[in-house]
Amino acid sequence: MVAAAPLDVRARALAAATRLFAAQGFDATSVQAVADEVGVTKQAVLHHFPSKEQLRQAVLDGILAHWTETLPRLLLAASASADRFDAVFGELHRFFASVPDRALVVLREALDRPAEMKRLLRGAVKPWLAAVAGYIESGKRSGQHFRDVDAEAYVVHVLQMVIAAAAAAPVTSSVLEPERAQEGRAHERYDRELARIARASLFVPNAKKPRKTKR
Repeated sequence: MVAAAPLDVRARALAAATRLFAAQGFDATSVQAVADEVGVTKQAVLHHFPSKEQLRQAVLDGILAHWTETLPRLLLAASASADRFDAVFGELHRFFASVPDRALVVLREALDRPAEMKRLLRGAVKPWLAAVAGYIESGKRSGQHFRDVDAEAYVVHVLQMVIAAAAAAPVTSSVLEPERAQEGRAHERYDRELARIARASLFVPNAKKPRKTKR
C-alpha cells in the first residue's frame, strides 16, 4: 500500500471531517472516524490537526477563506451593478450547492454552538459582509437598487437563504418533480427561483443604467 502524501492526507482529512460533521455533527464525530474515512491512522490525522477542535476550526476556516480570497476579485472584476450581483450571488450559490455538506456544517454550527458562531460572524464574516453591503449602497444611490433596502440585513438574509436552500435541496426540491428521472429539472427550477427572489428584492425594475463618468 502506497502511503498518502502529507498534503493529500491533510486535504482528505478536511474533506472527510466536513462530510462527517455535516452528517452527524461535531460531537458525534471522533478523530478516529475521520481517520477511518480517509484510510489512515488516527496519528496521521493528529499530525496535521492536534485536536478535534483544531480540525473543526480548520473546516470552518476553509469555508471562510474561500470568501476572503474570492470576494474582492468578484467585486473588482465586475463594474456594473447587475454584473456584480450575478458574480457574487452565482459564486455564493455554486460554493454551497456544489458541496451541500458545507451548508450543513454551517447550519449545524449555528444551532449547536450559537455563541461561537456569533463570534465568528462578527469577526471573520463582518468585513466581506460590509464589502457587499457597500456595493448595494452604491446601487441605491444610482437608483439601481431599492432605496429602502437595509444593505447589511439583505446580505445576511440572502446568505441564510442560500445556505438553507443548499442544505435542504436534496429533500425539498423533490416536491417540484416527484419522478426521479426529473430530479435535474427540479433542481433547475429550485435554483432559478432562488436567484429570482434575491434579484427581485434588490433591483428596481426598468431602472436606468447610471452614466459612466469621463476621466
